[in-house]
Amino acid sequence: MTWYIVLIVAVVIAIGLSLAAILTKRPWLAAPSLLPVFAAIATAGWLEGNGYLVAAITLLGVIAGSPIVALILKLATSETVELGSYGGILVKDSTSKAPQRSHEVLRGGATIGYLERFALIGTVLVGQPAAVAIIVAIKGLGRFSELESSQARERFIIGTLASLAWAGTCATAAALSW
Repeated sequence: MTWYIVLIVAVVIAIGLSLAAILTKRPWLAAPSLLPVFAAIATAGWLEGNGYLVAAITLLGVIAGSPIVALILKLATSETVELGSYGGILVKDSTSKAPQRSHEVLRGGATIGYLERFALIGTVLVGQPAAVAIIVAIKGLGRFSELESSQARERFIIGTLASLAWAGTCATAAALSW
């Protein structure tokens, strides 16, 4: 019976995430939101007790974060940010003498987001929540050189906090249902 409830919840959330991805003009984020649905179907009968619930919450925390963060960034930042070809944003090149020359920063943010949310939920589930500080430090140090423009700093801070808040909420729910 628990399996059916998890499947229904996963389908409803996948639909919502797909709509959020389309509203933020990033339709490629809609496809990964179906992964929890396929995972729930594929693992039918394998997990006992609340295992389905913990697995579903973990998948939800990792995968659902991208459309949620994209929606929060759209609501929180100005519409003047132009998206780059590789998932980053285009900012004016301050070192270039050419007018209106821009370069892409914060590339790979969606992939980094998946990894940070997975790491956060994993550290909480294994009883090491202090390791979240290490995750945040590694991300900050890795992105430091790209944070010259105010637009990049704003998106980095808002995106990171939204991603970590979502993952933290899901990690708490998974830990409490374990």
